[in-house]
Amino acid sequence: MNFTKMHGLGNDFIVVAGEKELPADADRRAIQLCNRFFSIGADGIVYILPSDNADFKMRIINSDGSEPEQCGNAIRCVSKYVYDHKLIDKTEITVETLGAGVQKVQLNVQDGKVRTVRVDMGQPILNGLQVPTTVDEAKVINYPIEVDGKEFRFTAVSMGNPHCVIYVEDAVNFDLATWGPKLEAHPMFPRKINVEFATVKNRAYTDMRVWERGAGPTLACGTGACATLVSSVLNGLTDREATVSLKGGELFIEWNEADNHVYMTGPAEEVFTGTV
Repeated sequence: MNFTKMHGLGNDFIVVAGEKELPADADRRAIQLCNRFFSIGADGIVYILPSDNADFKMRIINSDGSEPEQCGNAIRCVSKYVYDHKLIDKTEITVETLGAGVQKVQLNVQDGKVRTVRVDMGQPILNGLQVPTTVDEAKVINYPIEVDGKEFRFTAVSMGNPHCVIYVEDAVNFDLATWGPKLEAHPMFPRKINVEFATVKNRAYTDMRVWERGAGPTLACGTGACATLVSSVLNGLTDREATVSLKGGELFIEWNEADNHVYMTGPAEEVFTGTV
C-alpha cells in the first residue's frame, strides 16, 4: 500500500489514494499502522475514494479502528493532497464526508502548492438528541454533567460528529488524561463524544485542548475548533469570528449569521511518502 503522511496542525494521518472503496479490513489496518512505536504512527488513516456526489469522498478510520463521521483537519489534508498530486486542477472543490454530507472547499495556492484551506463545515446541529446526547432540549447550553463527584458544565454541538465544549480556567494545562476519557464515554453521550476544554482569552481568541473520540489527546481538531466557536457564541463569550488556538497551532473559525454555516481556515502539510 502506497501512502502519504500528512498533518493538520499536528493532527496526523496516513493518507491513502487509489482504492475504489473502503477496504474490508480498514479497522485492523488502522490499529496496526497507526501504532507510533511499531509502525508508521498516526491519529488515523484517511482514504480518498471516488464519489458519485462530489469530486472526492473521504473516509477516516481512527487509531482504535473506529470510524468518525467527519474530521476538519483530515479534510484539509485531503484537499491539499488532491491538488498537489494533480488529481484535480481547480481551487474550488467538493468532498463527500460520512456524517456531514458534501462540503465545499476553497484552496489558497501559492507557487503551485496549497498553503491554506477554507472549508464550509456546514450548519451546526444543536438539538440535544441529534448531537446526540440524552438531553431532550433544543439547545444544550452550559448543562451540568457529573464525573467521579466533580461537576462540569458543557455545551453540545455536532459538526457532523458530536462535541461537548467545557470552559475551564486554564485549558492549556488542563488534565486531559484524567477527565477526557471519562467524559468521552459518559452515559449522557450514546455514541461517545469529542471533548473540548476551552479558555476564552478575549472575544476574538480562545485556547482549546481536545480529547478526541477514538484517538485520545491530539494536537488539533478542526471540527472541535468549530464546535468551540459555536459554543462560545451561544454562551456570549466571543464574536462570530475568532481564532482558536490548539496545541499544534491556530485555526480561524467563522460562524456566518446569514447562512448559519461554519467556515474553518487553516493549513495542511505533507510530511513524507512511503510504501508498506
